[in-house]
Amino acid sequence: MSQMSHEPGRARYAGLWIRGAALLFDWLVFCAVFFPITRVVKGVWLMGPSDHRWVSGSFVSDPLCLFFLIVIIAYFVLLEGFFGATIGKWIVRVRVVGTEGERITMARSAARNALRVVDGLPALNVVGIVLILTSPEKARFGDRVARTRVIRVDGSHHPIGGPP
Repeated sequence: MSQMSHEPGRARYAGLWIRGAALLFDWLVFCAVFFPITRVVKGVWLMGPSDHRWVSGSFVSDPLCLFFLIVIIAYFVLLEGFFGATIGKWIVRVRVVGTEGERITMARSAARNALRVVDGLPALNVVGIVLILTSPEKARFGDRVARTRVIRVDGSHHPIGGPP
């Protein structure tokens, strides 16, 4: 366990509900951007199975879907790497830091976000949820491997500048 968790008032780890709220806001951002693009490119607001190109069963090869996947990955990696927070994290006043409270590097951001694949197993983020709920530092697998933690912040330490 890091020193950060032993110092009074130093770190308040973000739990499951606040992290879930941040993710919900991030997905609302994606919807606000992706739905209009999908409407322009595909002629529908929300694509169904018949609107995708599928290769060998369950692999989506539709260029628009692949583009959205790249944007989603880049969003989390770049915003957390540069600012310590996505828009959703900024709204709910949490940020990603190193286990000693330091700013994370782009490599650590990439590692924690790449491991969302593991945290998402077997489905619906079950591994990540269980690890957050059972960890004193509320760390999912990606946080543990990348040596990062998600903490609550006040206005004076708010990610991306001052309070929203």
